[in-house]
Amino acid sequence: MSTRRFVLGLLASFPLLTGTAASAANPIAYTPAAFEAAQKAGKLVLVHITAPWCTTCAAQKPILAQLEAQPRFKDLQVFEVDFDSRKDVVRRFGATMQSTLIVYKGDKEAGRSSGETRPEAIRALLDKGI
Repeated sequence: MSTRRFVLGLLASFPLLTGTAASAANPIAYTPAAFEAAQKAGKLVLVHITAPWCTTCAAQKPILAQLEAQPRFKDLQVFEVDFDSRKDVVRRFGATMQSTLIVYKGDKEAGRSSGETRPEAIRALLDKGI
């Protein structure tokens, strides 16, 4: 394992180990009505397929929280979907694994990724929805 990857992994897990992980962009549980309302309101919409046991998902959350704090992403609304208990919604979004991020611009999907934890890649994904 490269030193860079080790250090990045350590930094990503630090908030989890210390209990200081920020909530990712004030996520709310997915409901069709709330999702549609956010789209109609012109929000930057992100669906995060997550699981409580998923370390990649946990690493994504503080990155999303940091991005939300940037003025560029002030309208970001994150909808969390539990991979294990909301299989109907997971299928609706065509996700095949936890740690999937799906960005919407209006009612159209603008981009998606799975397993991504690089802040610059997640930022680029969110940029597709602006």
